Amino acid sequence: MGSIRTILKHPEDVPALVRMKIAQTHALKQIPSEPDLAFCFTMLQRVSRSFAFVIQQLGPDLRNAVCIFYLVLRGLDTVEDDTSIPLDTKLPILEAFYKHIYDPSWHFSCGVKDYKELMEKFHHVSTTFLRLGRGYQEAIEEITKRMGAGMAKFICSEVESVEDYDEYCHYVAGLVGYGLSRLFHAAQLEDLQPDSLSNSMGLFLQKTNIIRDYLEDINEIPAPRMFWPREIWAKYVSKLEDLKEEEWSKEAVQCLNEMVTNALKHANDCLKYLSDLRDPAIFRFCAIPQIMAIGTLERCYNNIEVFRGVVKIRRGLTAKIMERTNTMADVYGAFFDFSRSLASKVPEDDPNAKETLNCIDEIQRTCKASGLLARRTTFSIDSKRGHQACLAIVVLILAIILAIITFKL
Repeated sequence: MGSIRTILKHPEDVPALVRMKIAQTHALKQIPSEPDLAFCFTMLQRVSRSFAFVIQQLGPDLRNAVCIFYLVLRGLDTVEDDTSIPLDTKLPILEAFYKHIYDPSWHFSCGVKDYKELMEKFHHVSTTFLRLGRGYQEAIEEITKRMGAGMAKFICSEVESVEDYDEYCHYVAGLVGYGLSRLFHAAQLEDLQPDSLSNSMGLFLQKTNIIRDYLEDINEIPAPRMFWPREIWAKYVSKLEDLKEEEWSKEAVQCLNEMVTNALKHANDCLKYLSDLRDPAIFRFCAIPQIMAIGTLERCYNNIEVFRGVVKIRRGLTAKIMERTNTMADVYGAFFDFSRSLASKVPEDDPNAKETLNCIDEIQRTCKASGLLARRTTFSIDSKRGHQACLAIVVLILAIILAIITFKL
């Protein structure tokens, strides 16, 4: 549920953590009995537990389509990520992946752990894909084809400019936004959103992941994975890997702050996209990851730990976001609160301080203009109530008792 130290520091998270654990256990029981679908939803739980939890709340047809869409793209991503695959093998697979999803006999051994099993048993995904409605199939095929071509393009080249960075993120994430918008439309639940807004939804998430995962990517074996654009990092260091060195700490943080500022430019598009959604389940499905993203950017900004280890929002806060995100008032509130917290961290001497604060000001103006902030949910980004350890222990014990009683019911 979360480390004991974190729970002692944030005992107010415990009820939400317990409820999330119960909900996740319930979601596991909802896995379909049909063998191919069972494999797909079990694999989804294993490669993305939080995503699987949210996807279960969609209607049956759309839920199955989104699950298969995710697993198809996860398979494509697994091929791209596996640096042990020779280029003359990898490129044709990426470019033809959209054809393989129509072939239940196709599989390819690559990746590690759960991802390896996904690729070796990919026939379950293909078989289920072939049972989807034609509208869903066409959307998944189109996006898989375009994404595979984009990945192949960037396999042999580095991300040099900010324009390259945006293009790469478009191929690996913006197109996901396109695809989801098309699936929602095919389900006749939403109007087709503009591609520009769908693209920003993907870019905001992808850029957050690229920022957060710097250390993991740069330490990748047998070769580092470098997604930060040279146009940004070359202002601060001569090599991207220098950012993790102690002697370049000041420059590393300044570079990080510019990367976060670049990501924040997509926030208003995301708010517009979310505000146009009608279906409550689709809204939650789309809104929760976006709030998680701006929460992660708030944690990463001006934080040298990005270059030392893993930086992410605590599980208790994740549980609150998943539980309390139901309306646009909640979204505006989260974006407003996280951006305000981020603004408090902007150093006066940061080279991009003015631009960062301008981005934050735009986000906050949009949130205020909605007129919904008074109805917003507060996620308690940083608890300052000073709970005593004994109170935290009591809350923890009560939560455990509640969990035991619930599981027995």
